[in-house]
Amino acid sequence: MSRPDPDERLRASVHPDCIVCGRDRAGGLQLAFVRLAAGGVRAEFPCTAAYTGYPGYVHGGIVSSLLDGAMTNALFAAGQVALTAELTVRFLEPLLVGEPATVEGRVVRSRSRLHETAAEVVQGGRTKATARGKFIPHPVLARQEEEA
Repeated sequence: MSRPDPDERLRASVHPDCIVCGRDRAGGLQLAFVRLAAGGVRAEFPCTAAYTGYPGYVHGGIVSSLLDGAMTNALFAAGQVALTAELTVRFLEPLLVGEPATVEGRVVRSRSRLHETAAEVVQGGRTKATARGKFIPHPVLARQEEEA
């Protein structure tokens, strides 16, 4: 029996019911992030009609959630438990319904009380949206993980 990556154990222990990456979350996006060799994480997103905003386009709130989830999971991959303090999203092109997309996130810089992150959503080889985030340690969960 294989053991999950440390980031998966961390995500599962402190973030199991997330609407973006909770694997058993009914009605959630259920993204399965994988660690990248160069650092950061990646997940595939099907862009089904269930996520429609304007006809033919994925809702911008869903796109923002994909980006935020990727940055959170990049922090898990780095062994950090943190909350979003600031999220800046730039929508470059609409994300199309019916075509799969990929979301990637990475940690840009970490200091004791602040983690800076970045993410992008790519569909059909084109970057559709980018984000920058600032995260602060979770006031309870980060301390529990340190003590474990």
